[in-house]
Amino acid sequence: MTMTLTLKAGTSWADAWRGCLAAAPEAFRDDRVLNLWDAGWRADGRVLPATSPVDGTPVAGPPRLDGDTARRAVRAALDQHRAWRHVPLAERRARVAATLDALAAHRDLLALLLVWEIGKPWRAARADVDRAIDGVRWYADGIEPMLAGRAPLDGPVSNIASWNYPMSVLVHALLVQALAGNAVVAKTPTDGGVACLTLACALAAREGVPVTLVSGSGSELSEALVRAPEIGCVSFVGGRDTGAAVATAVADLGKRHVLEQEGLNTWGVWEYSDFAALASALPKLFDYGKQRCTAYPRFVVQRTLFDAFLEAYLPAVRTLRFGHPLAVEQPDDPCPSLDFGPLINAAKAKDLTDQVALAVDRGAVPLYRGSLADARLLPGQDTSAYVPPVTLLNPPPSSPLHHAEPFGPVDTIVLVDTEAELLAAMNASNGALVATLSTDDRATFDRLAPQIRAFKVGHGVPRSRGDRDELFGGFGGSWRGAFVGGDLLVRAVTRGPAGERLPGNFPECRLMP
Repeated sequence: MTMTLTLKAGTSWADAWRGCLAAAPEAFRDDRVLNLWDAGWRADGRVLPATSPVDGTPVAGPPRLDGDTARRAVRAALDQHRAWRHVPLAERRARVAATLDALAAHRDLLALLLVWEIGKPWRAARADVDRAIDGVRWYADGIEPMLAGRAPLDGPVSNIASWNYPMSVLVHALLVQALAGNAVVAKTPTDGGVACLTLACALAAREGVPVTLVSGSGSELSEALVRAPEIGCVSFVGGRDTGAAVATAVADLGKRHVLEQEGLNTWGVWEYSDFAALASALPKLFDYGKQRCTAYPRFVVQRTLFDAFLEAYLPAVRTLRFGHPLAVEQPDDPCPSLDFGPLINAAKAKDLTDQVALAVDRGAVPLYRGSLADARLLPGQDTSAYVPPVTLLNPPPSSPLHHAEPFGPVDTIVLVDTEAELLAAMNASNGALVATLSTDDRATFDRLAPQIRAFKVGHGVPRSRGDRDELFGGFGGSWRGAFVGGDLLVRAVTRGPAGERLPGNFPECRLMP
């Protein structure tokens, strides 16, 4: 008999909101979050309603500023920047270290906010917080040689990031940029994470770190956050359509930039036999429902190996656990260990479901379809943002699933007969962040891997964004501007010797580290 699930005690949105009010009363009002600019928390902007993807619970909405207010915020950030760049490194490091201690003290509250705001399972939410803290500590401990002979930029760094990794990508970047001597400006993602980011920025601002946090639509704030002459660098994480507009603006202005964009990351299988190893890796590839920039939604498989591939793939995908991240059998039970929860919102879930239906209608073969009946859900809860795992064979070229990242738990498989077809299929999106090639022969891997247009290519193992000293970037349309990771992140937001050329992917060239 299936036991009826209940919400884990102490984890409701009301509990999380009370935690915010207690932890940072300066940044939260009874019914709203505030914007942070000119070193003050302000109840400005038009608050939009928002709901949690987890079960439709109303949550804090972003207080959207207009363009004029955003320009005033950026001008104030320049004043902060001009003061902060002269603060001695030892003091900057002490303030960032104190911020990290504060984040660690509020780790579980930050994670709970990530669960409610963007639907992360509990384990993944805590990992996002931990990676931010541990990653910045690595920089704080070893920053001196990274800054040798370098100086802060002439203006603050503007950060526009997607909603999926508010802590380990956005907050991590903000604190490293500040450690390097820059004031930082961030826009809260439109689709979620405003309360988590507000709490993190409140803890940083208390320690004297020069942070500006504003909300608003990208189209209305882009003039201030991208094109404003006060901005010293633009750091962007998001889709190609928006990224292309940002890329055009920064190119016209000759502005320093780091633009991480989506790409179809692929996993090739060619002359391969260790399918037990592949099967063990497959469930991990569904982490957070593949809503991450380094997910692998496409498998390119040698036709003669397709039967062996399916024998490994199908049992693995049937083990996936998904559902409400806080649904437990008894109120005091630990949070469930899930592979993924909901997608970011109901609109995305519907769009992806429609894409799957259209692909099948046009000829794709459904190999596996999960069911919401298999999900761990609360009785009667809203399930509009949930999509069970799906696997399609040979999506048609007319389908977005053929060439674009689905950003959801949908795998597609393409069969090939020659190495040329393998490479063409693995390079379908004109550049990617990561790729993997499973092949028994090392010489075959060494020969084919350089022809795969991905920044990182694994030999039978997945690659990730990486932490600490691991570099990160992308090829083709997946990346514009300076590469990051390790000391490259510091170099991207500081000035070096005259005539310095930063490693990166630029219109005129690609310069590798």
